[in-house]
Amino acid sequence: MSNGLGSHIIICDNIEERSTLLQQELAPHRVVSFVRDDFKIDDSKAVMAEAYIAEEHIKYLVLAAKTFNTISQNALLKLLEEPPRNIELIVITESKSTLLPTVRSRLKIIKEQSAVVHRELDVKLSNLNLSTLFDFVKAHDRLSKHEAKALVESLYYRATVIDGILLSESQIDIFERSYRLIELNGRLQTILVTLLMTFLPKASRGS
Repeated sequence: MSNGLGSHIIICDNIEERSTLLQQELAPHRVVSFVRDDFKIDDSKAVMAEAYIAEEHIKYLVLAAKTFNTISQNALLKLLEEPPRNIELIVITESKSTLLPTVRSRLKIIKEQSAVVHRELDVKLSNLNLSTLFDFVKAHDRLSKHEAKALVESLYYRATVIDGILLSESQIDIFERSYRLIELNGRLQTILVTLLMTFLPKASRGS
């Protein structure tokens, strides 16, 4: 039985920063990190190969990714359930929904995400016009992925809480789609225009 931290999942805001910090926290133990945007089957094979190298002392394998595809996760199930002696696995991702229930059920989950702070936006969605829309998009078209997702969340908060708008089902769908498109590196300008156009008076939207 190892005396390490034990295998677990960390849900955090920034997988790259958390992986680097974890490496420092776990010193002087040996840490092998697999940091990816999308964790694929070849990455799972590399993890398994590393896991089955006999170790005299505890070795941590860090699997950090924004997305883990289904095949790669299924390939890791046996390893996660019964890791070899002195091997501990730490999975890092931004949302537990990224992981299959079968993976989540095998490991303790630690949430380290900061509380959501909604940005104060100088735009009134209940009284939006084309000029304001395009000024807003122009002012926010060069954000990082993390900032862009936070902006969509703040727009949702502005619409539903501050402006008191009862969103239609299609508007809710567009908010969810916008978030996913940002994650897939969609063009932020296009995403914002599509989203904000739904708040224009029908006469302003054109045919």
